[in-house]
Amino acid sequence: MDPGKLVFAQLMDFVPRHDFDACVRRHGGDSRPRGFSCRDQFLCMAFAQLTFRESLRDIETCLRALERKLYHAGFRSAVARSTLADANRYRPSALFSDLFTLMVGRLQRSQRRSLAEATLLVDASVLPLPARSAGWARFSAVACGAKMHVVYDPDADQPIYCAVTAAHVNDITAAQSMPIEAGATYVFDLGYYDYRWWAALHQAGCRIVTRLKSNTPLAVIEQRAVAARHEAWRATDTAKRTYRGMHAAGGNRPCTGKQLLRFAHDDPRRL
Repeated sequence: MDPGKLVFAQLMDFVPRHDFDACVRRHGGDSRPRGFSCRDQFLCMAFAQLTFRESLRDIETCLRALERKLYHAGFRSAVARSTLADANRYRPSALFSDLFTLMVGRLQRSQRRSLAEATLLVDASVLPLPARSAGWARFSAVACGAKMHVVYDPDADQPIYCAVTAAHVNDITAAQSMPIEAGATYVFDLGYYDYRWWAALHQAGCRIVTRLKSNTPLAVIEQRAVAARHEAWRATDTAKRTYRGMHAAGGNRPCTGKQLLRFAHDDPRRL
């Protein structure tokens, strides 16, 4: 009796082979190490994630224990940990970032609302790594780590963009390489305090929700007579770059009486 495809092979069928191959060609992924394709590397790392493997040795041992089933799972042969280590070291990670973006783009229409209605959260997390990662992930004299930068869609309950950098890379540096979804509302913290990036979001028709630094130089450039007093503000950073798109409305926090300022860069009526 034919038991059918292995569950792992069925899951990997959701990754279109022709699109994966296009990513490989775009980044020249199969150049090194020879004899071990990007597809094999992807299957190994996907298997490791799905089965909670903890090291290259653990991956190698588990795959060798399942050697009779590897062909039916999509593997061409058992994999040595040194070969997998070389592939992870030398092949461009951008190949898999492109694949991730492509797969997110294949979500069903029912899950992909109009981006003009989407609220996206931008943040980064430091990933602590053990001392054996010191050769490529040294962060300080006593710590090793990497940093994961994510754009997260809370309504879809999933990330729509993810990138991994060295731990010392500033949040805003990575954000400047993120694709901008026109019309979306972006929510982020002070790590993304950069007027040039804000201006790029503004030009794409996006809205932003963030905090201002306590020492941000502000100047009132216009007052508008509406139901509550709103003012147009100009902010200038230490490099004398100016962002003129903010509107502010004053108020008090009910529980403490502390004065608050609410900012919107597109339309004061949103305040």
